[in-house]
Amino acid sequence: MTSGIHDLVLSVPSAQLAADLGPLPDGVDLVVWDMDDDAPRERIDIVVPPYMNGATPFDKLAAVAPRLVQGQSIGYEGVADRLPAGLVFANAASVHETSTAELAVALILAAQRHLDDFAVDTREGRWRPQFAQSLADRRVLLIGYGGVGKATAARLLPFEVELTVVARTARDEDGVHVHGIDELDTLLPDAEIVVLTLPGGAETRGILDERTLALLPDGALVVNVGRGSLVDTDALVAETGSGRLRAALDVVDPEPLPEGHPLWGTPGVLIAPHVGGASSAMRPRIARLVRRQAERMLAGEEPLNVVIRT
Repeated sequence: MTSGIHDLVLSVPSAQLAADLGPLPDGVDLVVWDMDDDAPRERIDIVVPPYMNGATPFDKLAAVAPRLVQGQSIGYEGVADRLPAGLVFANAASVHETSTAELAVALILAAQRHLDDFAVDTREGRWRPQFAQSLADRRVLLIGYGGVGKATAARLLPFEVELTVVARTARDEDGVHVHGIDELDTLLPDAEIVVLTLPGGAETRGILDERTLALLPDGALVVNVGRGSLVDTDALVAETGSGRLRAALDVVDPEPLPEGHPLWGTPGVLIAPHVGGASSAMRPRIARLVRRQAERMLAGEEPLNVVIRT
């Protein structure tokens, strides 16, 4: 705990987020700064960078030395390498989990029930019934049991699936038995649907590669709402191109997926353009988090969700 401060300068990247914040506590000076130009103040205590902008010029933060950089995404891989020294970065845990979990379930249902085909048929005025796979009674392997993983599990269980959960370490949590990642090879051969909700980074890169994808049974569905780097793209192209596996992906590697990439148009592959958190749930939740951070810092309390200290 540190002593309180009398005033706090908060910058947000858009007038929309500024409006969403609503009334702020006394002592908060709110400015809009998209970080394209020089900072509008010599000192800014909390900086909220733009959302989903891989080209954010973090180097401009050195001039204002913020006490907190509040990201708008859960993921933060690569940010530490781009932040000036001496800064604190918080991610947006609590903002995107429910929305991303919704999309995970939607991707599964769309792939299982051929909704992507029906969307094309609707546009073309074609009546073409298909017999489909259910979500009910399927053996679902959920890899990752952080915020998004837990939210996804909570939404899958009412569909009457047989759910198996895997995380870094084995444990029992909230009545759920979580298998360790060292058990993955023994669990993949029984999985009809695999859902990835892990963060990116060196530790999780290629967790599904040529070897591990080959362990999945024929017809299995790979769903990725974590990071594209979790899956070896070349191996996935080979498995889906042969028709042995299917995929429903909100994240890919590379991203965005280039024009002409073999995943485009492959039967059994459904791609969403990294929109797990991009829903109406985001705006009020990021505004609530930013307000809470400002209130805590005014009170001399430590900010929430700190994941990087440079």
